[in-house]
Amino acid sequence: LRIAIVGLGGTGSYVLDLVAKASVREIHLFDDDLYLQHNAFRAPGAASLDDLLRHLTKVQYLHDLYAKMRSGIVPHPVRIDEANVHLLQGFDFVFVCVDKGSVRKLILDTLRAQGTSFVDVGMGVEVTADGKLWAVCRITAGTKGKTDHVDARVPMADTDLDAVYTQNIQIADLNALNAAMAVIKWKKIVGVYEDSEKEHHSTYSTNFHLLTSEERVA
Repeated sequence: LRIAIVGLGGTGSYVLDLVAKASVREIHLFDDDLYLQHNAFRAPGAASLDDLLRHLTKVQYLHDLYAKMRSGIVPHPVRIDEANVHLLQGFDFVFVCVDKGSVRKLILDTLRAQGTSFVDVGMGVEVTADGKLWAVCRITAGTKGKTDHVDARVPMADTDLDAVYTQNIQIADLNALNAAMAVIKWKKIVGVYEDSEKEHHSTYSTNFHLLTSEERVA
């Protein structure tokens, strides 16, 4: 398989960590952001100060890291927009891990038009009155047999970045969980794991420890 990961932030970098250990031919990474200190606390592994001082893009840093264990990782230090969204053609599966609604809409509309299967991820974090965190992790899949739920289930509008998330709180565990949910769903779609429910939308809520399974294929 040829896999693409769009957005290599906290969740996207964990998606890479898991997919890199699967039997796929190529993994293409799309992100133009630099790999900075706050990224090191949201991503797998342990970046050194020397790593950060190299001022690499996320995709170049992660390419260099995972190229130690496998071939086929291809960095694309670009931000997907209308001018280059065609770069997502020809992939067997795409993980969409972006935080801007309009970019997500552009990518998902393109993938649906192409008939490319995907999983889109998202996470929301809030603070309770007594200062505790609660969060919801979301994965929404799209396949050739079902995409009619996507517009209703995936936020497509631009909003201010999550005020809590941008305070650099330590929630790499939620990034890892969100990525694991996405990769497990991908493995169901491609036939590695049995998929009795064939759900295309799932959420996990930390405060109720609740996992949903919705938008099943009839």
